[in-house]
Amino acid sequence: MHLRKLLVLMAAVCLILPLSAINPQNNKMKELSVKKVSAENVSAESVPALLDKENVAFQPVNTVNWADFPYAPDVQFRMAHTSDAILLHYKVKEASVRAVAGHDNGPVWKDACVEFFSVPAGDDVYYNMECNCAGALLIGGGAKGDRRHAPQEVLDKVRRWASLGREPFEERVGACSWEVALVIPCSAFFLHDITSLDGKQVRANFYKCGDDLQTPHFLSWNPIELPKPNFHCPEFFGMLRFE
Repeated sequence: MHLRKLLVLMAAVCLILPLSAINPQNNKMKELSVKKVSAENVSAESVPALLDKENVAFQPVNTVNWADFPYAPDVQFRMAHTSDAILLHYKVKEASVRAVAGHDNGPVWKDACVEFFSVPAGDDVYYNMECNCAGALLIGGGAKGDRRHAPQEVLDKVRRWASLGREPFEERVGACSWEVALVIPCSAFFLHDITSLDGKQVRANFYKCGDDLQTPHFLSWNPIELPKPNFHCPEFFGMLRFE
C-alpha cells in the first residue's frame, strides 16, 4: 500500500514539474494596483504633476536577467488610468543616451528606450509599446508569429512628453537623467475594441534597453527566465490590476 502511494505521488510530481517550467511566473509574478484618477483630456506634459498629486509611487525596473549584460541604469515607472487611457511616466538615470530613431515605428530599441508590453484582453494577443528618450514610439500587436505595427493614425493618438525634447540626436556619453510621459488611449490597443480599463486585470511587463548604446542593457520589471535577451515573452509578464 505504501509503495502504491509513493508511486502515485511520484507520478504527480512528474506532471507538476513541467507545468512549473512552462509557467515560471506563477511563483514570481509581480503585481501592481493601478489607481484610477479623475481627469479629462490629460496632456502628456501634465502627467508627472498629476501623478505626484495623486501620490502614485514609482516602481523599479531593475531585474538583470542575463549575466552577459550586467549594467543596470536607474529606471523607474509609475502608472495610473482615467478609465479610457493609461498615464505612464518613466524616470531614467544612465551613463549615456541617444535618440537616433527619428520617426514612429522605427528601431527605437537601439536608442535609450523604455517599453511597456501587455495582454489587455486575456487572449493570445500582446502589445509592445516602445518609446525612446525623444518620444519616438513603436507600437506592435498580435500573437507570436503574427505581429504587425500599428498604423500612424493610432500612434498619433498617444500623447507624449520627453524631458530631452522631441528632436533626434546621436549618442551623448556621460551621466544623464531623462523622463518620458505617455497618455495611451484604449484605442492604442488597435487589434481590440477596448473602451474602458475599469476593473481589468492585465498581464504586463516593463523594460529598459539600449541595444546600440555604449553599454547595452536589458532590464525588466518582472523577471525573465530565458537564456538570451528576449522581451517578447508573455509567459513572464506580471499582473496589473486596474481600479
